[in-house]
Amino acid sequence: METSKPVKRDSFTTGIGVIAATLGSAVGLGNIWKFPALTGLNGGAAFITVYLLSTLMAGLPVMIAELMLGRRSKSDALTTFRVLHPKRESWALIGAAGVLSAFLILAFYTEVAGWVFAYVFKAASGSVLSSDPKVTSAAFASLISDPVQSIFWQCCVLLFVGGIIVLGVSKGIESTTKRLMPVLFLILLMIGVRSLMLPGAAAGLSFLFHPDFSKVTGAVVLTAMGLAFFKLSVGMGTMITYGSYFRDDQNIPMTALRVMLADLTVSLLAGIAIFPAVFTYGFKPEAGPSLLFITIPAVFSQMPFGNVFVVLFFVLGAIAATGAMLSIMEVPVAYLHQRFGFTRFRATALTVALLALIGSTAALSNSTLAGFKLFGMTMFDLYDFLTSNLLLPLGGFFICIFVGWVWGEQKVRAALSNDGALENRAMISTFFFIVRYVAPVTILVILLRGLKII
Repeated sequence: METSKPVKRDSFTTGIGVIAATLGSAVGLGNIWKFPALTGLNGGAAFITVYLLSTLMAGLPVMIAELMLGRRSKSDALTTFRVLHPKRESWALIGAAGVLSAFLILAFYTEVAGWVFAYVFKAASGSVLSSDPKVTSAAFASLISDPVQSIFWQCCVLLFVGGIIVLGVSKGIESTTKRLMPVLFLILLMIGVRSLMLPGAAAGLSFLFHPDFSKVTGAVVLTAMGLAFFKLSVGMGTMITYGSYFRDDQNIPMTALRVMLADLTVSLLAGIAIFPAVFTYGFKPEAGPSLLFITIPAVFSQMPFGNVFVVLFFVLGAIAATGAMLSIMEVPVAYLHQRFGFTRFRATALTVALLALIGSTAALSNSTLAGFKLFGMTMFDLYDFLTSNLLLPLGGFFICIFVGWVWGEQKVRAALSNDGALENRAMISTFFFIVRYVAPVTILVILLRGLKII
C-alpha cells in the first residue's frame, strides 16, 4: 500500500546549481560518443543542422513542459500527474512509464558507464593504447566478455552514483554537478585545442561544420529527430523530478534554452576534440559506436602526449556519464522517498540493490548470458529497445497531449510566466503552439521510426 506520509523536500539552492544539475542530466555519454558517431555516420554538418531544427521542434518543448509540470506539482514523476489532474488517475501512467524507463535505462547505461570508468584506469596503465585498431578492439572485447569485470565495474558505478544521491538534492546532486560541469568543459577545451594543432584539423573541422545537404536523406532526418529527442533526457521523468526542485522564481523557458545550447556546445566541442585527430591519422569518421572504445585509443596513442590525453578523454566520459546517471537514478529514488515515506538512504539503497540485480542481466549480455535472448535481443539490447524506441517516445508524446490538450493554455501561461512575474507572452504562445501541434507529430514520427514502422 502506498502512503501519503509527508516528506520534507530538498531543492536546488542557486540558479547556477539549477543550470549545472539540468545540464548534467542532458549531457551524457551521448555527447561524447553518440553525437560524434552519428555525425560521422550521417555526413557531418548537414546532420547537425537537421538535429538543431529537430531539437527546437521536439526536445526543447518537452523539456520545458516537464520542468514546468514538476515545479508546479513539487512532486515525483508519478505523483505529479495525480496532483495536477486528480480526477483522472490514468494520467499517472505517464509518470509510471517514466519511473520504469529510468530504471531500465540505468540497468544498461550503468554497464556502459562501467566500461568508461574501467577505461580511465586502463588508459592510465597504457593497456589500451595502441595505434592498431585490432589491438584496441581486442582490449575492448576482453573487457565486455569478462563477466567478473562487467559486474565489478557496474557495481562500482552504482555505488558511486548512489553515494552522491544519498547526500540529497542540494548537498549531493547540486554540489557535485556544480563542480563536475566546469571540469567537463575545461577537459573538452584542452583536448580540443590539442586536436586543432594537428595537421588534419582543417579536414576535421570542414567535415563537422561545412554542410553537404546532398547527404540529407529521409533516414538522416529521422535519425536526427530521434537524437534530438533523446539527447535532452526527456520522456523518462528526469526533468519532471528536477523541475520539482526548482525555485518558484526560476525562469523555466530561459533555463531550458540555456541548457539546450550548452548541451549542443558540449557535443560540438566533442566533435572538435575527435574529428581533427581522426582525419590526421587516417581513421574513418564513420566508425560509429566503436569510436569511443576502439578508435579513440588508437588515434590518441599516435599523438604527442597521447597517453595523457586519452586518460583525460575517458575522465571526460566518466564525468558526462555521472551527471546523466544522477538525474536518472533520482527518478525512482524520489518516487520511493515521497510516495512510500522511505528515508533517502533506504530509497537509494533499495534502488541500487534492484539495479544491481536487474542490471546484471545487461552486464552479462556479452558473456554469460550472450546466448540468452528475448525477441531476438540480448537483455542489454532489449532494455535499450524498450526505452529508446517505445517508453521514452510514448512518454514525450503523452506529456505534450497532457500539456497542450488537457492542462490547457491558461495554466501553462500562469506556470511559465511565474504567475505573471515574467513578461514572456509571445514566447509562451510559441511554446504552446509547438507543444500542442508540432511536437506530438514529431515525436509520433520518432516512435514509428523506432518501431521500424516507417
